[in-house]
Amino acid sequence: MDCLLINSIHLSTFVFLTKTNAMSLFDTINTDIKEAMKAKEKEKLEALRAIKAAFLIVKTGKGSDGEITPEAELKIVQKLVKQRKDSAEIYKANNRPELYEKEIKEISFIEAYLPAQLPESEIEAGVREIVSKVGASGPQDMGKVMGTASKQFAGKADNKIVSQIVKTVLASL
Repeated sequence: MDCLLINSIHLSTFVFLTKTNAMSLFDTINTDIKEAMKAKEKEKLEALRAIKAAFLIVKTGKGSDGEITPEAELKIVQKLVKQRKDSAEIYKANNRPELYEKEIKEISFIEAYLPAQLPESEIEAGVREIVSKVGASGPQDMGKVMGTASKQFAGKADNKIVSQIVKTVLASL
């Protein structure tokens, strides 16, 4: 009886610890901020603070319940990467290599929190499957295909790349 009681206590403790160890991206960012501060990694700290600030804006925004879903966290991180890529292109075009390099470094720190991106060959295979599923017959069906493709590849591929592949596939029909 005592052994059974002890095992059930250990099991309930294990279940509790397992549930508490599943950290949200927000919690992971907070932990990484502390580590970056200790390691005195100024550039990484700056990028992580930008992510945290974006999360806090959403968490405390009007109509928010103070929580962020994992999908919303992912969208926020993707948006931050896109903003930095756009800025980097502008800096490169305006011959500002120091600012360009800063944006590229921040992108590398922020992208570490995104899931791995699909290769273009897998995206193309998925797009061809979507085209046949929705019955697309040419470029006029771009909206139908992109609607489904953007949902299917959310977080797994950049929408810009998906859009280019959809255009190519639809043009070849």
